[in-house]
Amino acid sequence: MRRPARSLYALAPLIGAAGLVGPVVPAAVAAPAAAAAPAVSTGSELFVSQTGCIAGGDGSPEAPFCTISAAAAAVQPGQTVLVQPGIYLENVTFTRSGTEAAPITFRAVNTTSAMVRVGRYNTTTVTGTILTLRQAHDVVVDGFTVYGDREGAAVVVDASSRVTVNNLSVQQGLSPAGVRVTGGSQDVTVSRNWLNSPGTPGLVVESGVTGTTVVANQLPAGTMLLTGAPGSTVTNNTVRALCGPGIEVTGSSPDAVIANNIVQPLADQSGCAQPVVETAVVVSAESASQAAAHHNLVDPTPGWAPYAWAGTTYPTLDDFQAATGQGASDISADPLLGIVTGADRAYLPLKQSSPAVDSADATARGVPATDMLGNPHADDPTWNNTGTGNGYHDRGAVERIQGFLTKVEPIHRTIGAGPFDTKLRGSTSYQWTTDGPGGSFVYQYDDSPVWRLSGPTLDVDHRFRRAGRACGLVYGSLSGFRPGANASFPSCVTLGAHYTAVAPTRLLDTRSAIGVGTTTPVAANSEVVLPIDSIGGVPAADISAVVLNVTVTQPTAAGFLTVYPDGTSLPNASNVNFVAKETVPNLVTVPMTNGKIRIRNSGSGTVHVVADLQGWYGATGQGFAAQTPTRVLDTRTGGGALAPNSTRTLDLDLKVSPGATAVVLNVTVTAPQANGVLKVFPYGTPVPTASNLNFVTGQTIPNLVIVPVTDLKLSIHNQSSGSTHVVADLAGYFGPDGQLSYVPNGPLRIADTRNGTGLPDRGISPLQPRETVNVSPNTCCSLEAAAIVANLTVTGPTASGFLIAHPGIEVTPSVSNVNFVAGETASNLAIVGTQAGLDLYNSSSGTTHAIVDQAGIFITPQY
Repeated sequence: MRRPARSLYALAPLIGAAGLVGPVVPAAVAAPAAAAAPAVSTGSELFVSQTGCIAGGDGSPEAPFCTISAAAAAVQPGQTVLVQPGIYLENVTFTRSGTEAAPITFRAVNTTSAMVRVGRYNTTTVTGTILTLRQAHDVVVDGFTVYGDREGAAVVVDASSRVTVNNLSVQQGLSPAGVRVTGGSQDVTVSRNWLNSPGTPGLVVESGVTGTTVVANQLPAGTMLLTGAPGSTVTNNTVRALCGPGIEVTGSSPDAVIANNIVQPLADQSGCAQPVVETAVVVSAESASQAAAHHNLVDPTPGWAPYAWAGTTYPTLDDFQAATGQGASDISADPLLGIVTGADRAYLPLKQSSPAVDSADATARGVPATDMLGNPHADDPTWNNTGTGNGYHDRGAVERIQGFLTKVEPIHRTIGAGPFDTKLRGSTSYQWTTDGPGGSFVYQYDDSPVWRLSGPTLDVDHRFRRAGRACGLVYGSLSGFRPGANASFPSCVTLGAHYTAVAPTRLLDTRSAIGVGTTTPVAANSEVVLPIDSIGGVPAADISAVVLNVTVTQPTAAGFLTVYPDGTSLPNASNVNFVAKETVPNLVTVPMTNGKIRIRNSGSGTVHVVADLQGWYGATGQGFAAQTPTRVLDTRTGGGALAPNSTRTLDLDLKVSPGATAVVLNVTVTAPQANGVLKVFPYGTPVPTASNLNFVTGQTIPNLVIVPVTDLKLSIHNQSSGSTHVVADLAGYFGPDGQLSYVPNGPLRIADTRNGTGLPDRGISPLQPRETVNVSPNTCCSLEAAAIVANLTVTGPTASGFLIAHPGIEVTPSVSNVNFVAGETASNLAIVGTQAGLDLYNSSSGTTHAIVDQAGIFITPQY
C-alpha cells in the first residue's frame, strides 16, 4: 500500500548504536547446521516406507528405511518395525534377535485400501525364499502378504527359537511349502495365516523341531506336514485338503495335540500326483501313543477316511473312536464353509448352520485368544452351546460373529496437557456375548507421513507440531483388514498455540548484513528471505508463528512491506507503511511454514529492513487472556512526561492476573521534544539494545508491544535528548490461566472500505466521522474467534484522529490503536477480543478509509 509523502516528519535518525543495532549473531535463533549422517532411530518404532524414504534414512517417520532388509539390519531388541503399505520386491533375512522381555517385531501396516506385498509380486526378479528367519530368537513377523515361487518355501524359520509368524497371507504355487520350520527350531508359533499353496504343503515342520504351535491358520487348498516334531500343537486350523492328508504328523512326534480343527478334503484331486493318500488326518505309529486328537470336525467326503492312526486307516469316525479312544467330541459332517472372501488376503467364513459353531474345546492346548481375523470367541444366540469350557468357541480358524460396532471418538485436545496434545480413542463392541475384545485399528495423523497400528482398543496420544487444523484418519476392522467389516473414521480438531516471549533478538538488519549476505538495501518490488531454523533449540517445524518487530529505515520512496511465510503466494496485505526518508516500526505476527519468512518491499524505491524477534507461538508457553481495552498509563494526566534518557516503571498489579507472564500493550508516543526511540522491557533487567518505537519531534506514533513482566511490572525507557509523553493501553496478558490459544490463518485481508471487502451491507465509502463498522474475523474451520490479531491501516484520512478497535459487544473504550494525521497512511498491529465481531471506530472529524489484515485468531480450546 502506498501513502503520500509528507513534510510533517523529518528523517528519523537511528539513535546512536542503541536504536536499531543489536547483536551480530542472534542468541536465540540457531544458524543452519551442516547435515550429519543420520544414526538409526532409538525410538520404540522404526518405519519402512516407499513414500518419502531416503538413502541412509534412520528409520524415523521423517526418514524411513526404503526396504525391509535395511530395517532388519538395524533393528534393536524392543523395537517394532512398521512397514507401510507398498510393494517390496526383495528377499528379507531376519538375523537380529530380541529378548523374551523385549522382542523384535516386524509388522505390516495394512489398510482397507492397501497392503504390504513382499517378494515375487508381478515380477520374475525375486526368486527363492522371500522371508527367512535364521538363527534368531524372540522375533515376531506379522501381517505381510508374501509371494513366493517354485524355488523354495516362501517363509523359512531356520535354527530359531521363540519366533512367531503371524497373520501372513502366503501366495505360493507348486513350491516345497508356504511356511517351512527347520534346523532344530524351538517354540515357534505359526498363527492366523492364510497359507495358499495349492497342491503342496502350506506348512512343513521338519525333523528336530520342537514345541511348534500351529493355531488359527487356514489352508484353502493344501496340507500340513509335521515330521519328527515333538510337542507340536495343531489347534483351531481350517484345512481344505488337496493332494494329501489335511494334517499329517509323521516320524517320531510325541506329545502332539490335534484339536478344534476343520478338515475338509476337496472333491477334485485330479490335478494331484496319483495315488493321493485320501485320509483327512494322519498320525504315525511313533507319535500316536503320546498324541491326542479331539474336537475336530472332519468332512466325511466319500472315499476319504477321517483318520489314519498308528498305521491303521479308519473308514469312519465311529470306527476310529471305538478302536483308539481318540477323537472325543469329534464331528463327522460337512463344515459348511462359506466361499472364499477376498483375494490376496482372504479367508473362509463359516455359514450360519455350520456344526463348527459353539462346539469347540475352549480349554484345548494352544487355543488362541482371538481367531484368524482378530475377533474374540462369540456366543451365537441361535445355536446350542455344545463345546467344552465356556461352551461357545467355534472349531476352525475363523469364529462366526455378527452384530458388531466399531466406534471412534473424534480427535480432541487432551485435558490438562499441552495445546497440541491430542487423544484418539476407539473400541469395538459386539451384540453377541464374547470372551474378550477384538478388532484392530490403523491410524494416521496429517502431520505424519506414516500409519500406525493399534489392537482392539485405540487409546493413543499425539502431539501435533503446529497450530491450525489437525486431522487424523482411523480405519477400524473386524477382518484383519481383509475385505468386509471395515470402516473409516476421519476427524479433525483446530489447535491453537501458546506464546513464548524471548529477549529481543536481532534476526535481520540489511544495513549490517545480519540475516543476509550483503549490506545492499531491499530493491523496489523485491524480497528478502529470512531463515529461522530454530528458536531456543525448538526446530522451525515446531514453530507455528513468530512475532517480529519490523522496522523500515532509509526508504527512498513511499511504499509498504508485506511479511508472509515462505512457500505461500504473496498475500493482499500489508504490515508496515512508510514514506521516503521515514523510519517506521510495526509489530508483526507471521506464520511459519518451512523455516523461512519473506519480507517484500512493495515500494518504488529501496529500503533497509530490520527485524527483531520478540517471541513465538508453539506447543509450549502460555495461553492468552483477552481483556476489555483499558488505558493503564497516560503521562499527560499523571506522572508527567518521561524525561530524556529516563526509565519509568509501570505496575500492572490489579490490572492483570497475578500469574501473568507477559502483557499486550498498545504503546503510543506523543508530543516528543526530540527524535528518539522508546523501549519497553521486563522490570529489573538492563535496558535492551532493541527498540519498540522510533519517533521524531512532535510525532504521535503507536506500536503494539508484547513484553514479559516481573512481579507484574515492566519498564519504559525514553532514549532521547528530549522528554516525551507515553500512553499505554492494555489489551490482555499471557499466563498459566490464559485460556485462549493462537491459530495463525493469515495474512488475509478481511475488510477494506475502499472496495467493500468484509462489509457487504455497507457499500463502498470511507468511514464517516465518528462512524463505527463491524468486521467479522475469518474464523477458520467454523470456530468462533475469541480474539483477533490484525494489522489495522488507515489511508486517505481528511483530518487527524485515531482508530479504536474493540469487541463489538462492548461500548467504545477510551483507548487508541492507530493514530493518524490528514493525508497519512498509518498502520498498527492490534490484538482485540471479538465477541460480537470486531468494531472499528473513527474518532476523527473527517473521513478515512480503513483496512484490516488478519494475521490469526485466538480460540477457546476444543476438548
